[in-house]
Amino acid sequence: MVGRFAPSPTGDLHLGNLRTALIAAVSARAGDGVFLLRDEDLDFVTSSPDWAQRQHEDLAAMSIRWSDEVVRQSERFALYRAAISTLEATGVVYPCFCSRREIRAEIEAATRAPHSPLPLGAYPGTCRELSVEDRAARMAEGRQPAFRLRTDGEEYEIRDRVAGVYVGAVDDVVLARADGVPAYNLAVVVDDALQGVTEVVRGDDLLSSTPRQVHLQRLLGYETPEYAHIPLVCSPSGSRLAKRDGAVTLRDLYERGVSAVEVRDALARSFGCDPAGTSTDPIGEWATNWSWSQLPTTPVDIADLGLPV
Repeated sequence: MVGRFAPSPTGDLHLGNLRTALIAAVSARAGDGVFLLRDEDLDFVTSSPDWAQRQHEDLAAMSIRWSDEVVRQSERFALYRAAISTLEATGVVYPCFCSRREIRAEIEAATRAPHSPLPLGAYPGTCRELSVEDRAARMAEGRQPAFRLRTDGEEYEIRDRVAGVYVGAVDDVVLARADGVPAYNLAVVVDDALQGVTEVVRGDDLLSSTPRQVHLQRLLGYETPEYAHIPLVCSPSGSRLAKRDGAVTLRDLYERGVSAVEVRDALARSFGCDPAGTSTDPIGEWATNWSWSQLPTTPVDIADLGLPV
């Protein structure tokens, strides 16, 4: 049993991130397993070591401990490029010269089946069949390509510990951006496999990406971990957490006189754990009686946490 938490160090963790991290840590301990921390700092522009350090401090304040050194994706580009080379050797990689604006315009102009299994915003395949001459012409214009995975709309059934059965199809996902930075879907698959991760606990906003990742796992000969996609902590309006919703980070709550332990315990109650009388190892104590059946399957209203948000 190997669990993990893998945030992007682009800002402070909000209450939803912290809740997911706690659940992942409790589940790993309940399985008598190892819990890992990974910094998904692929983008050197938006990520920083300072944000990573702040996130690590906040996780430690939540009583979360991790094994081994923290893996940083920014130090693993050679591994991701090797995986892309493996895929290229099987003929399933092609260059894509489309800008985000061009892709968005084509998607908006296309007629999409109302019950299409493809994920929202699926790439429309504009560059799939470009000729050698067309590609050369775009390169001559100074356009650098991203690289995409050639797929055939393969469908996968995901049996998720929280969401139940989810069926989704795979589109031509980006493997590496035009600037050479490996894409999230590829990097997370490579890292989970090489770190031996057997359970992935994350927000349910990532559920639709899971078929893409399972497809990549199969192409690369990797095992598929168990998935548990957690309902998000939301604002009273049901939207994602944002600064306008008030105290959404641990440091915001510090300024209001709320301790890390109070935040930790409020989050624990939201997923069915009783913080009363906890020891110096609350994660281990909660893990003793942990069951996925106690986790609510609906989003959590930030106002219901009992914190002065």
